[in-house]
Amino acid sequence: MPKMTFVEKDGTRKEVEVTEGLTVLEAARKYNVDLEGACEGSLACSTCHVVVDPEFYDQLPEATEDEEDMLDLAFGLTKTSRLGCQICMKPEIDGLVVTLPSSTRNAQS
Repeated sequence: MPKMTFVEKDGTRKEVEVTEGLTVLEAARKYNVDLEGACEGSLACSTCHVVVDPEFYDQLPEATEDEEDMLDLAFGLTKTSRLGCQICMKPEIDGLVVTLPSSTRNAQS
């Protein structure tokens, strides 16, 4: 089973095992990581924004135009920002490390 590490807002690292095919957002919920996901993963907000470790960023499929549009609304956007609902775990990204930004911006509120 692939493993990944969440770096939480306070710097705490949480390594978890993730069933192949689950998204980073689903894994966060399973392991009680504070990643909001206000739209339930329907690609309608940016509250599951994560910063992907540069070592893994190029191994992910390119972001879709819809994901890019939502990322434009994210707080603390970086060159390796992605939405957790759009990253599916697979063996090729075993060891994935994502950092939660210090805050989120929910345009739905």
